[in-house]
Amino acid sequence: MSKTPVEINATPGLFWLFASPFGRVSRKVYWLGFLLIWAIVGLAVNMWLNSVPPEEDLLGLDIASFMESNPLFPILFLVLQWLELALVIKRCQDMGMPGFAAALIFVPVVNVLAVILLGLFPSARGPNRYGPFPDSYYRGKA
Repeated sequence: MSKTPVEINATPGLFWLFASPFGRVSRKVYWLGFLLIWAIVGLAVNMWLNSVPPEEDLLGLDIASFMESNPLFPILFLVLQWLELALVIKRCQDMGMPGFAAALIFVPVVNVLAVILLGLFPSARGPNRYGPFPDSYYRGKA
């Protein structure tokens, strides 16, 4: 019985990186992706802080006032959550773990630790069921 060849995408693009939960992503690309996401969050927070009246007590502000300050912030928050989840799923798969392990990013306090640890541990050596090497994915069924 011969095995049919599996098509490989060795040069996926930015849409794959941020929108797709399939494949593997290396530590370098993982950190660069998170850097971009955090820069977007920083810009949104900066816009919000600049819209707060000067007499407002900054210590009294909370996430609810952030979300209410601009109708696009909740949408931005949901989109950024998906982008982070897609990165974390691919990073888990790169290490040979199931993508379901990415659910840890929804657990308070554990999420920060999970994001950092996933960015520190090396990739699994050689191909695994999620892709032939980091920053790639299988197009067909393996």
